[in-house]
Amino acid sequence: MQVVLRPRSPALAPFVSSLGSFEGQFPHVRERALPTGTMQLLVNLDADVFHSYDASGSGGQCTVGAALQGPSSRPAVIDPAEQRAVLWVAFRPGGTYPFFPPPADTRDLLVGLDALWGRDGAVLRERLLAAPTPLLKLRTLESVLLARAHRPLDPDPAVVFAATALRRGHPVAEVSDSLGWTTRRLSRRFADQVGLTPKRFARVGRFQRLIASITAGPVDWAQRAVECGYHDQAHMIHDFRDFSGLRPTQYAPRSPAERNHVPISTIQAATAGR
Repeated sequence: MQVVLRPRSPALAPFVSSLGSFEGQFPHVRERALPTGTMQLLVNLDADVFHSYDASGSGGQCTVGAALQGPSSRPAVIDPAEQRAVLWVAFRPGGTYPFFPPPADTRDLLVGLDALWGRDGAVLRERLLAAPTPLLKLRTLESVLLARAHRPLDPDPAVVFAATALRRGHPVAEVSDSLGWTTRRLSRRFADQVGLTPKRFARVGRFQRLIASITAGPVDWAQRAVECGYHDQAHMIHDFRDFSGLRPTQYAPRSPAERNHVPISTIQAATAGR
C-alpha cells in the first residue's frame, strides 16, 4: 500500500514536492538507488535502522531509522527489506535549507536525525509510530517540519530559477548570465542551499531526463543521446555508468513509476544473458 501527498501547508509547498508512506515487500534482495540531485527525509517504521552501500554493494553507511538522505550524485545499493514500512519527505532542490544545516554537510550521506535535530530527531520515529494511520503520520511529519524551521520559509528566487533552468538543460554559464552573476557566485550560493555544484546538479538532471525518456522496446541510443543534450553516444554511456554503475542496456527499473530503483537481481540476469 502506498500513499503520496502534496504538502497541505502553503508554507511548505515551495520546499517539499511530496510526502509518502509505503508498506509492502519486494522479491529482490538488493537494489540500486539512482541519484536525483535532491534530498529526502526517511523514517523506517519496520526497524530502527537504514543501510546504504556503495555501488559495488560492499562498503557503506548505517544509521538510525530516522535519517536525512543527502543530495545524491552517485548510485547507492540499498536493502529493500528496510523499505517494508517507510515514510518519506521528498524535498525540492534547496528545500531542506530552512530545516537543516547546509546540505553540503550531507552530500551522498545518510545522516541520523538525532545528529541534526537532537532530541526532536531522536524521538521522531516513536512519535510517528504512535500515529494510528498513514495519513496522520504524514500530517505529523508536516507539523514537525514547520516547527523545526530555523530559517525564514521564503524560497530563494535565484536558486529556484537556477535549479529549474539547469534541470531543463541550460548551461551553467547561461544561467549565471541570466542572473547577472559570475559562475563563481552562482556556484557558492547554489551549493550552499542545494548541496551540489551547479555543474554536478545539471549532469544529474540530464541523466534523469534520459532515464525518464526510456520506454519499453528498442531504443535508438544515439538519437536519445542527442535529444537529452549529450555530445554523442559515448558521452551518454560514460555518464550513465557514472550515475548508475550500469550500461544503458542493463537499465531495468523496479517499475515505470519507480525509475530510480533498479533491482540487482535484474542487473545480474541481464549481464548473464550477454
